[in-house]
Amino acid sequence: MHRFFVDRNNIDYSKRTAFIEGEDAKHISRVLRLRENDNVVLCDGCESEYTAAIFKINQRRVDLRLSDEKKTETEPGLRITLYQCLPKAGKMELIIQKCVELGVYEIVPVISNRCVVKVSDDDVRGRVGRWQRVALEAAKQSGRGIIPKVKEPVEIGRISAGRHALFLIADEEERSATLKSVLRANKGILDLGLLIGPEGGLERAEVSGIPGAFPFTLGRRILRTETAGMAVIAMILFETEG
Repeated sequence: MHRFFVDRNNIDYSKRTAFIEGEDAKHISRVLRLRENDNVVLCDGCESEYTAAIFKINQRRVDLRLSDEKKTETEPGLRITLYQCLPKAGKMELIIQKCVELGVYEIVPVISNRCVVKVSDDDVRGRVGRWQRVALEAAKQSGRGIIPKVKEPVEIGRISAGRHALFLIADEEERSATLKSVLRANKGILDLGLLIGPEGGLERAEVSGIPGAFPFTLGRRILRTETAGMAVIAMILFETEG
């Protein structure tokens, strides 16, 4: 069945009804050409999903009756927040899309000293809005139970490792600590932060300037910034979920 996210404010839990407006309503009526009594899956963005039958439909609004409710089974047990240093133009969209598909919980764009791209206050809102739309579409496509939040960019010096049970830094100069060894020494955690540097890498002061963080090596090869986050998230979930 086709799957859509619905704002919880658009759900009437007492009447067991919900409605969809905007682009999704247009897509349902004009592109998918669904009709009354057709079923879809609605997700409330909080890991609950419903089988829903259309009982009224036009291009602006679709009204549905809710039936079966269950907890979404696609969310990882470990919440991973990706701190991604800003890459060159166009790469951030790819990183967000693929990391959302893999299961990231939240994405925080980071401004570090070697970032090629500089984000001014004037275009932050536009970029974050576009990135959030990419996250939404990726969440729909991959059957996620939430829409991962894309935060506004932060300076690397403002990152707090203490916000997470474990904070990791992919460090090309680290030689001994592997991702596997760090994860196995911290079994059972439910929350993890991951920092990926920009094209030029992280400065040593930036790595040492996040107290409580664990730098780790990605092995003998150096990965591009747009590859590293995806690869590490896949490795983490493989190790923690089996």
